[in-house]
Amino acid sequence: MPTDMLLSVIAVILGFAIVIKGADWFVQGAGATARNLGVSPLVIGLTIVGLGTSAPEMLISAIATLDGNGGLAVGNALGSNIANIALVLGITALVVPLVVRSETLRREYPVMFLIMLVSLVLVADGELGRLDGLILIVGMVLMLWWMVLLGKRKDHDPLEAEYASEIPTMTTPRALLWLVIGLVLLLASSRALVWGAVNIAHFFGVSDLIIGLTVVAIGTSLPELAASLMGALRQEPDIAIGNVIGSNMFNLLVVLGIPGLLGPLQLDAEVLSRDYPYMIGLSIALFVMAYGLQGDGRINRLEGGLLLLAYIAYLALLYFNVQQI
Repeated sequence: MPTDMLLSVIAVILGFAIVIKGADWFVQGAGATARNLGVSPLVIGLTIVGLGTSAPEMLISAIATLDGNGGLAVGNALGSNIANIALVLGITALVVPLVVRSETLRREYPVMFLIMLVSLVLVADGELGRLDGLILIVGMVLMLWWMVLLGKRKDHDPLEAEYASEIPTMTTPRALLWLVIGLVLLLASSRALVWGAVNIAHFFGVSDLIIGLTVVAIGTSLPELAASLMGALRQEPDIAIGNVIGSNMFNLLVVLGIPGLLGPLQLDAEVLSRDYPYMIGLSIALFVMAYGLQGDGRINRLEGGLLLLAYIAYLALLYFNVQQI
């Protein structure tokens, strides 16, 4: 293996490891700081935790676009959404079947679909322009505002208790220190990860989009996988689903919005013909499995296995597409 390739692989592996730890410390520090300032656990969970778990994707998207690798940024956004539903929830449900009781999550499902449709309309012309990016970023601000209002409602939601148990207790100075350290680690590791991923793509002769959809997407979905597994094992299934829905909304609004703002960016034809339809199909499957039209929603082990098989099928589809080029 050439020295440059070996260094690239090491950069990607170490980048993923540090990204996961940096995101964890960033979320812990931000969450503890917000709670010390009197913010409710539900508001923290819906906003700060959601943004924090998507922080790796956001930074990678910005760095990749600035480096001229916008395809990697788009692939990261869509690939992470596909991995979150099929890989993260598939593995989690295989380990612990998920029961969804939260009314907050049921209100978020329609919003997630609305965001998917709006983003699809914006990129339907094959270009992600600055106006498109601006609309998506404004949508993110509106979504955060809506989530804050949702979190301030007085009706009891089981998700609030689950988030409350996840937010660490620490002094404000210590929380701010964790926040800053986490952010520095995220910046450094994202820079190394993008450099390594682009070099690997060039070495194998595949597009930045494919690397973003696979290697980078899987790596940046690891924090969601860890959070969902821990939530399910602690009998907090609403967090497992909530992390995925929140992350997917932030990915489409911010991670996809950033390359638009820094663009304009021409999209590969496969984004609209292959990746968007697959993401929407998986989102519909999640809705059918977990919404619970006549009671609690549930994703059992069989459905988790089907989701995981759907992800394996998607990777196979990408492989055959690459082979045909």
